[in-house]
Amino acid sequence: QEQLVESGGGSVQVGGSLRLSCSASGRAFPSSGMGWFRQAPGKEREFIAAISWSGGNTYYVDSVKGRFTISRDNAKNTLYLQMNSLKPEDTAVYYCNGVLTLRGSLADFYSWGRGTQVTVSS
Repeated sequence: QEQLVESGGGSVQVGGSLRLSCSASGRAFPSSGMGWFRQAPGKEREFIAAISWSGGNTYYVDSVKGRFTISRDNAKNTLYLQMNSLKPEDTAVYYCNGVLTLRGSLADFYSWGRGTQVTVSS
């Protein structure tokens, strides 16, 4: 399985913003939805957002709805996650992966990448 590469994480203060990116080493994404997941210290990895192949449909879990925006540029083979109004509870390692449904059912196109660390401090 090909591995994805996440980037754009960092340390910000409460209320700050970050934009994460995800690519498949420059290769085209399959014709499928893509999603973002995160894993906080001591917790299991959780699904937070997904976008359809066309970009016309998105889904967010309640904890990030209204603050995060998922988007994709298929011409650039890149997935994005714009994160605004960040909170300490958003601190986690963020991952992307292919999904079969907008509710986050994992596809088997990719193995998990290393993720990108997001730290929000008060």
